[in-house]
Formats: sequence, structure tokens, C-alpha cells
Amino acid sequence: MTDDQVFLGLGLIVVLAVGSQLLAGRLRVPALLVLLPVGFTAGALTDDIDPQRLLGTAFSPLVSLAVAVILYDAGLGLDISRLKGHNRRVVVRLIWIGTVLTVVSAALFAVPVLDMSMSAAVMLASILVVSGPTVVGPLLNFVRPSERLRRVLIWEGSLIDPVGGILGALVFHGVLAGDRPGFGRQLGQFAASAAVGVAGGTVGACLLWLLLSRVRLSEELGTSVQFAAVIGVAAACDALRDDTGLISAVVMGMAVANLPGPDVPVRRPFFDTLVSLTIGLLFISISATVTPASLRHVVLPSLVLVALLVLVTRPLVAHLATLGTDVPRGERWFIGWMAPRGIVAAATASTFSATLADKGVGGAERILPATFVVIVSTVTLYGLTAFPVARRLRVLRPARSRPLLVGGAPWTVDLACALRSAGPDVLMWAGAAPERARIEEAGLKLAPGELLASATGAGAELEGISGVLLLTGEDDFNALASMTLRETFEGPVHRLRPPSASHGVVAPYTGGESLFGPGLTGPELARRYEGGARVVNRPFDGEIPAGDELLFVVSAAGRLTPVTGSGTAAPVPGDTLVLLSPPSRP
Repeated sequence: MTDDQVFLGLGLIVVLAVGSQLLAGRLRVPALLVLLPVGFTAGALTDDIDPQRLLGTAFSPLVSLAVAVILYDAGLGLDISRLKGHNRRVVVRLIWIGTVLTVVSAALFAVPVLDMSMSAAVMLASILVVSGPTVVGPLLNFVRPSERLRRVLIWEGSLIDPVGGILGALVFHGVLAGDRPGFGRQLGQFAASAAVGVAGGTVGACLLWLLLSRVRLSEELGTSVQFAAVIGVAAACDALRDDTGLISAVVMGMAVANLPGPDVPVRRPFFDTLVSLTIGLLFISISATVTPASLRHVVLPSLVLVALLVLVTRPLVAHLATLGTDVPRGERWFIGWMAPRGIVAAATASTFSATLADKGVGGAERILPATFVVIVSTVTLYGLTAFPVARRLRVLRPARSRPLLVGGAPWTVDLACALRSAGPDVLMWAGAAPERARIEEAGLKLAPGELLASATGAGAELEGISGVLLLTGEDDFNALASMTLRETFEGPVHRLRPPSASHGVVAPYTGGESLFGPGLTGPELARRYEGGARVVNRPFDGEIPAGDELLFVVSAAGRLTPVTGSGTAAPVPGDTLVLLSPPSRP
């Protein structure tokens, strides 16, 4: 290929990847629903974006390294200490029961229907174990199921990515070892591959632990260090033994997430941007390699395989995983109707299938197109049916708001109690121990961890926050937190207005919506509360009581509308008013 063709092809891949993700974001659908058909169509219409022609033999190694970065990022989300209580039991069962039943059913089915050897069928089944949060998350954001359902499914998706990556790598090396004579030699080759991956991941984790815990790194440099370590270790492992870099990447991510000491911030915009771009590039590139000719004899058998996975295997897994638990019947069935396949399945299929086909494994050339059909079918099916199914099963989250109130002053706790009694599901966060104790004494829900983790639902622990109210006595903290959260949190973020235009270091110079009417600053609210004023609820009867100041309006459905500096909420009959009432007079 000429230089001009290479420039054109690479440019098109990047533009199509980012453009597809942008379109998916505007349509509020999983990016896969756009990326896969765009890449497939572009690959069918032109040879300019064929990555195998553009990159030659470098394409497969680059895919392997890209998958290593994605699996490392998935491993970072596996802080096992965050998975507690009853949800742990259900999620753990979903992982191991789902893995076993999916591998067994898909492998036995693929041998006769897809005309594969048992080795290729087991490889395909291992790949199809993976779901992934990059697919499940957007679907759940659209459906808005109950909070426990969301937690269980997000955790399952977060855990199954690295588990599936490790399983796929181990099965891949087991298949390669199986082609060599002698059971002892096969077992030795398999163990050697696993040992190389684990050893490489351990070395890489130790290196990252030293750098992240002992060296003060900026956000940008910390991202570069992690990226370089993952790529370096994965490449070294792959050079020693094929595709052991995937195992090392998962080990590194899980170790960094669970070892004490490493300073890995919850907010990682640079690394998240890198992973998002990598996912887009991979999907466009991989789907462009799937030709209409390769799908011709695979589509119908693969659709039958999808029917088996969706209608038999997944519901059986869900019911066995929730057996003996207090998960209601409707939630069990919804768990059984949510298992889309995603990026790791596509990337591992692309990585492993070509090598197995070159080694002469029967039917290995059908692994990638079959995986492609399963991904498109499951994402489309669940994307179109998840909401009506959730509504039919009555597992949708109530429409009421779930605000996160930041602060623990007495008047803030009083406000939270008033909001809770008016309908919203209030959640609070405070940094100081006395404030946290005051919140717990009031019987309010207290968000654990740091503020960014609580507001963004990091680790799948806190989900469904509809808005953030920054109510601390530190105006600069409120202003800086508002700036940071507006970049990472999709809902509204409001803060108390500073007492004057010159108060604070940064507070007067930052934007964002300020709460309440003129004059109701943090110090003024605290002063009035100490003087006997209280936060009260009153049904709206056509007028606001004289002397009271309106803070919030809560609709009959529990939706919260704050009074802000840009306007006053307009209550209607049936709404509840949250008011700052002056001290009662004899």
C-alpha cells in the first residue's frame, strides 16, 4: 500500500471510531450498537480501512496489547472490599455458575451446529463467557432498574471481563498444548503459559506499586506510567509465550486495585479517555475484518446459538445464582434477561482465532464471525427489550430523586431529614468524623469512601444519584468540588453561594448553579438555624407561608427541584414545599 492509502485508512478508522461513539452518546445507546455496523459496513464498502492490509503482521500484536490495556482497566475496578453482604453471594454465583454453564452449553452446541472441532468450540464458548460493563452500564442507564439489580449486574459485568480474559487465555494455551503429543508435555506447556502471565503480572504490579506509592506523580504522568507498565509487561510476556500478556494485564490491574498503598485516583480522565478511544478503534478495526463472505455460512447457526444462550443458559444461570436468596421473582427474571457480549469478547476472538486457524485447529476461522454475530444480536436484543421487560417485571427504579448532600452541619442534617420525609431517597457524604457521626445518628444513609467515588458510583457501590448538593461551610471546597464533579457526573451539581463576591480564593470565580435565594449563604443559614429557624415540609396550597423561604419543591412522584440563583421553582397543587421556617413565636 502507498503512504497516501495508509494515511487515509488510519484517518478513517480514527474518525469513524470517535464519530460512532459521539453518535451513540447523542442517541443514548451503547456505543457497540453504532461501532459494529459502521465498521462492518465500511469494511465491506472499501479496502481503505482493512487493518490487516494497513498494518500487516503488526495488527494481531497491536490488538493483543490494546486488549491488555482494556483488561488492566477492568482489573482496576475490582476492589473486592467494595463487594459486600448479600450482593456478594449472588454476584459470585453468577460468575462461576455462568462461566461453567456457558462454556459447557455453547461448546457442545457449537460442535455440530457450527461444524467446529471440540477445541475451537471450547475456545468460542470461553470467549462468549464475557459480558462487560462497557455494554451493561449504558443499557442499565437507559432502563433504570432497581438499585440492587443495577449493583449486581454492574458488578457481574466488571468481574466477568478479567475472569473471561484469563479463562480465554488459559483455554487458548490449553488448545495449543493439546496439539502436541503427550499429556505430560501438554500439561507442562499449559502450566508454563499460566506461570509466565502470572509472573509478569506480579512483576508489573510490584513496579507499579513502587512508583504509585513512593513517587509523587501528576495525573498525566501517573497515567503514562500505568500505560507504559501495562504495555511493557504484556509485550514482554507475549514475546516469551504467545498471548500471556492478557493474563499479566489482569493480574496487574487487580493487584493495583487491592494492594494498600498505590495512589490510583477514582477520577482518571486521561486513562479513561485512552481506554474509550482504544475500544472505539478496536471495534471499527475488528468489525472491518469480518467480511460478508465469512458470515455467509455462520449467521443462521450463530443466531441459533444466541437463542440457546439467551433463552436457556442465561435464565438457568440467574435462577441457580439466586436460589436460596431473598431476590424477588421479578428481579431473578430480569437478571436472566441481561447478558450482552462486548468489547473483550470481540477483541479476544480477533486475537485468538487467527493464531488457532494458522495452527490448523478445525473451525477456528469461524470463531470471529460467530462472535461478531453473537455480540450484535445480544446487544440489539437486550437494547430493544430490556426496558419493556423491566417494566413488565416491575423492577424499574422509582421516579423519585436521589440527591447526594455533601456536608454534615446541623442545619444540613435537618434539611436532609426534611427532604427524606418529603419523598426523595437522600444520601449524604461528609469528610469530618463528627459530621459523619451526626448523619448516622439521624438515621440517614451515609456514603462511604471519598466524595468522587460516592458521586460517580465508582466500584459499582453507589448508583442512581440524581444530583449533588454541595452544602459544606467551606466555599472554596464547594466551588472546586463543583468544577470537578461537573466533568465526571452527568446529573446537576449545585453549591451554596459564597457570602460575598470577594469571599474565598476560588469560589467567586467559578461558575455553576448556586442554591437558594439571594442572601441565603452558608453562614446565614447556619446563623438562622442557631437562632431557632428550622427546615419544614408543607403541602402546597396555593401560596408560600409569610416569613418562610422556599428551598426546594418536591413533586408527588418524589422529584426534587431546588431554588437556584437563576430562578424559583414553580410549585403546583400536590407538590410538597421544603421551607426554611423562622423561629416559632409564642
